[in-house]
Amino acid sequence: MSIIDPEIDVLLDETDNDRFLLCALASKRAHDINDMMRGQRDRAIQLSSAVEIAKANHVKPLSMAFAEIARGEVSFDPETIDIKEH
Repeated sequence: MSIIDPEIDVLLDETDNDRFLLCALASKRAHDINDMMRGQRDRAIQLSSAVEIAKANHVKPLSMAFAEIARGEVSFDPETIDIKEH
């Protein structure tokens, strides 16, 4: 049983069993997600109340990045370690 979801083995399978690559990939993707969320939040603040925004912000960017990696929605270029979204 794992307390991490998705399981670390699944995540490592997506990054050639390189935990440092996994960390770099997840960090870069979480940064992108955070930027997108911040932009959406700024727009949403103009249209919604703070309570509605807080309810929609329950998943952290790093958790979202790990889930995307596990589903195979995010990969990398081994030459540059640039993120590719599918």
